[in-house]
Amino acid sequence: MTERLLPIVQKTLEENSISYEVFPCDPDFADTAAFCEKYGFSPDQSANTIILASRKIEPTKYAVCVVLATTKLDVNKKARQLMDVRKVSFADSETTVKLTDMMVGGVTAIGINDLPIYVDSPVMEQEKVIMGGGNRSTKVLLDPKELLKLKNAEVIEGLALPK
Repeated sequence: MTERLLPIVQKTLEENSISYEVFPCDPDFADTAAFCEKYGFSPDQSANTIILASRKIEPTKYAVCVVLATTKLDVNKKARQLMDVRKVSFADSETTVKLTDMMVGGVTAIGINDLPIYVDSPVMEQEKVIMGGGNRSTKVLLDPKELLKLKNAEVIEGLALPK
């Protein structure tokens, strides 16, 4: 059986003429560190998608951030500034699933069409990055410049800091 991307991910890739490869993976190794170790990718090739939520304001504001696994999202300064809120935190698993219809461990910016997507500039310096496929059994391998075809994607300097 051929592993398939989540339908919304597949549809977004096709509608935006994004060039990519599907990379099947064992769901038990979908999380970044385990995936990189098992499949021979380096953490600086792994582009993680993180959902942020504002706190203490209604309605809650959300944003999608794409950062390399070798970095740490600057939630308290840069992300907060971009979202124009006083307090921001990582969205919990339940909220992430509800907003994206994707499985934790497979969340990807590709297919999230109604939220701002902030891509850390070092992501763009990679020849290829590996991202979630919307589920835990597939990943998407692509040139990060392809992410700029998403209408709500914006490259941000200093979105993440070295770990």
